[in-house]
Amino acid sequence: MAVITFANTKGGAGKTTAALILATELARGGARVTVLDADPQRWISSWHGLSGAIPNIEVISEITLASIQGHISENRRTTDYFVIDLAGARNSLLATAIGLSDHVLIPIQGCSMDAKGGAQVLELLGEIRRTSGIEIDHSVVLTRVNSLVTTRALQVVKDLLATRQVRVLNTPIIERAAFRDIFDWGGTLQTLDPQRVSNLDKARENARLFGDEVRRLVPMRRAPSRFSRAA
Repeated sequence: MAVITFANTKGGAGKTTAALILATELARGGARVTVLDADPQRWISSWHGLSGAIPNIEVISEITLASIQGHISENRRTTDYFVIDLAGARNSLLATAIGLSDHVLIPIQGCSMDAKGGAQVLELLGEIRRTSGIEIDHSVVLTRVNSLVTTRALQVVKDLLATRQVRVLNTPIIERAAFRDIFDWGGTLQTLDPQRVSNLDKARENARLFGDEVRRLVPMRRAPSRFSRAA
């Protein structure tokens, strides 16, 4: 099993959308996915309630600092990937979730506020490396990217990350109506009606490429992850 955490201390960075897209893509590929919904807004829990049973996906809500490690321990033998969606805040739960992670994905939109929130996560990863000697793999995923326009602000973010030698995924999350509609209607990109959702085929392809890239970085495995290091 592997633990993938989505983290940015600023809210509205596209974190929950990216987490849900990844979870559904991993599940569509046959992986058993458990989502730990630690965002107080509980958008993924609400989506799950609308959707009913989705093959290979379980969602656990009301994640706390005291419960997160227990949830992973209790479900590790029936889960290939844990996907953790955190609140947009810097707190003890953020630090604990990162410490339990095999990979941290940092969603950033093309704006300086998102970049600053992402930088705080990078600083925390650096603190963990310096104090404990643990190197936690991480990447930035650009979110809500306009499919036609590369803004100056987005280029500034890319340049900043390049100077810090931070890996940026090749696949950004493009701004698509379908990525909003699954929260309103439930289900997955595969169950949405192409007659009602514009550019659904492009959203599906974007999600597939994103899922494939993350799978290459964090391959599915049945053996225990590094969870034991935080015990």
